[in-house]
Amino acid sequence: MTKKLITIGPNCSVKEAVHLMYKYSIRHIPVVDHNELLGLVTESNLRQYFYHSELDSLKVEDVMILNPITVDPNSSIDSAARLIHEFKIGGLPVLDKRSLVGIITTTDILSAFLQFLGLLKESSRLDVILNDTKNLDEVLTIIRKHGGKVISVGMEATSTRKKIHYIRLEKIDLLPIVKAIEEKGHKVVSVLD
Repeated sequence: MTKKLITIGPNCSVKEAVHLMYKYSIRHIPVVDHNELLGLVTESNLRQYFYHSELDSLKVEDVMILNPITVDPNSSIDSAARLIHEFKIGGLPVLDKRSLVGIITTTDILSAFLQFLGLLKESSRLDVILNDTKNLDEVLTIIRKHGGKVISVGMEATSTRKKIHYIRLEKIDLLPIVKAIEEKGHKVVSVLD
């Protein structure tokens, strides 16, 4: 979550909210009073007011989302991602009791996902269909014996054909590893170096 928050008060103007979004390149501003969350102003809900004839007189409290969906600091990234996906929203205020302590956005979740998969550093990837023994441990042992360091392992979630295992490694020469894996009867369907 982002802990360095840009917040706004309910009596501030909508123009000030737009200015803060532009200045800090953000799309969500929690509306607070004494660090207590009152609502949320988002770029998408402000768009409907851009051509409003009384834009100068509109206050944040007139346009904010009341009772936004929130999470607590102990919520998992999985549950936050599910809420964002389910409700088709771009961010969730993080509350400790009633106090605002952060915000988690789709960008934060994407960053965590990329970090988890090891995509933020130079790496290699093998896509492998296991032989009939379905022995992933055998493939991982082969990789380690050839000096490979596994960053992450994924698998297709839905498929009626044989499942492909996606194995991300720290950057290494993959040719000896591919040869050893195929000698054990597994099929390497893709190599990304």
